[in-house]
Amino acid sequence: MNPTRYHRLLADTTAARDRFLAIPVLTQALSGGITPALYLAFLEQAYHHVRHTCRLLALAAARTEDTPYREALFDYIAEERGHEAWILDDIAALGGDAVGVASGQPGAACSALVGYVHYAIDRISPYAMLGMVHVLEGMSTLLAQRAADALSHAFRHQGGAGFRYLTTHGALDVDHVAFFERLVNTLCDPDALPVITETARVVYQLYGDIFRDLGQRQEVLHAA
Repeated sequence: MNPTRYHRLLADTTAARDRFLAIPVLTQALSGGITPALYLAFLEQAYHHVRHTCRLLALAAARTEDTPYREALFDYIAEERGHEAWILDDIAALGGDAVGVASGQPGAACSALVGYVHYAIDRISPYAMLGMVHVLEGMSTLLAQRAADALSHAFRHQGGAGFRYLTTHGALDVDHVAFFERLVNTLCDPDALPVITETARVVYQLYGDIFRDLGQRQEVLHAA
């Protein structure tokens, strides 16, 4: 039986995904082993890439001539609209400076992630957007709820306040991944899959750099 395009994408990005999942701070988060301050630092960087999601989806929709793909991007935009506000709400619920985050600047790794995906959509192919979607939604489905449960318990935070982005996004992305699989398998352009695959490999690295930076921050805090 020949593998579907989606399963070829999974197979061809296995090494990049495994390197991402091996980042120590992710393992620590899944066991509740990071501080509230580091979780707030994660939310800050999440805000700065999530707030660009709809803009990147809209750019891809404007660049593509593939009508079914454009319609799928419109569906994504409707689903993703306003998610950055959830992050600010979580920051405020945990005592962080939501106003300061909203008016601040992302870290270098986050800027590189957003900048690369914008470049890839604009200069390589609008299908590049799906490489980012594959990584962020796939990892959200795999990790978000587990991390939220572990950290909520570790922080002794009653009622789950401060974890709406992780819990809601993780739940939503279960359906999104199924939608993504159907979309990839039905794309007509034979050049789409190589673009999605290469973009996903790069995004695994750049998204991972956000967490590597957070891990280095934790090491500095522990040493201090």
